[in-house]
Amino acid sequence: MKHWLVKSEPETYSWADFVQETGTDWTGVRNYQARNNLQAMQPGDLVLFYHSVSEKAVVGVARVHAPAAPDATAEAGSPWVAVRLRPHAPLARPVPLAALKAAPRLAGLGLIRQSRLSVTPITPDEFDVVLALGEG
Repeated sequence: MKHWLVKSEPETYSWADFVQETGTDWTGVRNYQARNNLQAMQPGDLVLFYHSVSEKAVVGVARVHAPAAPDATAEAGSPWVAVRLRPHAPLARPVPLAALKAAPRLAGLGLIRQSRLSVTPITPDEFDVVLALGEG
C-alpha cells in the first residue's frame, strides 16, 4: 500500500462536500507530475485530504477506491486521468501547514518541497506523523 496527499480548496470542494457525496472522482488535475501520481494510485491506498489556500490544513483521510481512468472533465483522447476516492476518516483535529513545517520528520514532505503540486506521494512514516498530529 502506498500513501498520498491531495489538495483541494475548501471553497471549491471541501472535506464536508466529499463526505456528503460519499466519494468522488478526483478530476481536473492538469499537471503531468500530479497525473503520474494519480496513475500510480491503487485501490486501498490511503490519501491525506488537505484544504489548501484559505485553511491550509490536513483534515481527513481518504482511500483510493478505483485506479486511474480517463478524466471525464478532459477532452477525449487527452492524457489526463482521475481516480475514485472515498472518505475513510476525518482527523480529530486539522493539522495546519505550520505544524507540518515544524515537524522534523516531515521536512521532506512533498507538500512542503513542491507546494504547488496537487497530488503527491508521502512515505508511511510521514503519513503516521500527520495522523499522530491530528489525533487531538
